[in-house]
Amino acid sequence: MIVVTGAAGFIGSNIVAELEALNRGPIAVADWFGDGDKWRNLAKRRISAFVDPNDLLVFLSDHARDVESVIHMGAISATTERDVDRLIALNVNCTVDLWDWCAAHDVRFLYASSAATYGALETGLVDDEEPHRLSALRPLNAYGWSKKAVDEMIAHRIASGKKPPPQWAGLKFFNVYGPNEYHKGDMRSVVHKLFEVVRAGGKARLFKSYRPGIADGEQRRDFIYVRDCATAILWLLDNPQISGVFNLGTGIARSFLDITKALGLAMGVDIDFEFIDMPEQIRDAYQYYTQADMRKFASKGFPNHFYSLEDGVAEYVKSHLITADRYR
Repeated sequence: MIVVTGAAGFIGSNIVAELEALNRGPIAVADWFGDGDKWRNLAKRRISAFVDPNDLLVFLSDHARDVESVIHMGAISATTERDVDRLIALNVNCTVDLWDWCAAHDVRFLYASSAATYGALETGLVDDEEPHRLSALRPLNAYGWSKKAVDEMIAHRIASGKKPPPQWAGLKFFNVYGPNEYHKGDMRSVVHKLFEVVRAGGKARLFKSYRPGIADGEQRRDFIYVRDCATAILWLLDNPQISGVFNLGTGIARSFLDITKALGLAMGVDIDFEFIDMPEQIRDAYQYYTQADMRKFASKGFPNHFYSLEDGVAEYVKSHLITADRYR
């Protein structure tokens, strides 16, 4: 059995879909569904068990002989979260408790870290898991700090000689977009936000640049299609000898203007856009460039065959956003 936490969420539900497509055995899911439409992210899946996250450790202990891997995508994913106690409880302690359980029971453990751990860095985004390197990072918000805290705690456990799970990996996801992100509100990708604006007949609004040498709309990010994230998780499961903290982006930075052009091609429309003032409160900390250094993952044998931005946006739009059923 594979247990996926945060399974009804964006990345988690795509991982469940990939596991099912490859017949990877029974899948147990843990998540809070609430009264919204998040349940639709799993409506097409064959689930062997639904687990209340509050009962997860009890469930794992009751099924310890059957659990092969825990894929932990469950967390507060809002970078704007202000309740630090919630972040510590749900992002930090829950992850570390699962790590300890998996180590004690010889169960593989893969978890979601984040590129937010890098803070305002625009170069040197290297997935070094040495404790002193992790400690030197300076996230810009409490969410990024919570992810950094987990990476550090795990690194110190390993450095002190504590037994780890038989395989473990922390994935520093960069800017993910794709199907099943619809419940995320303002945390949705810029691809989906712009799609909704354009479909409603509005103009794409992009920030002006306030840095010499960088034109308006040419601020760049490493955008990765969610199917590539799921593929990377499955690749790790197929290579149990590989452990560590790894960046997960495409390794290619693309501009917001590139996103707009790719969306226009996929939708078959000419997109009108305008440049707007960047709010003053974010100008000093705004990142003009992020790009995942993917050399470490590639050195382990990962093929790094990612969707191009144009192909990923096209599949997202044509196979999901403009169809009668947009859910994967």
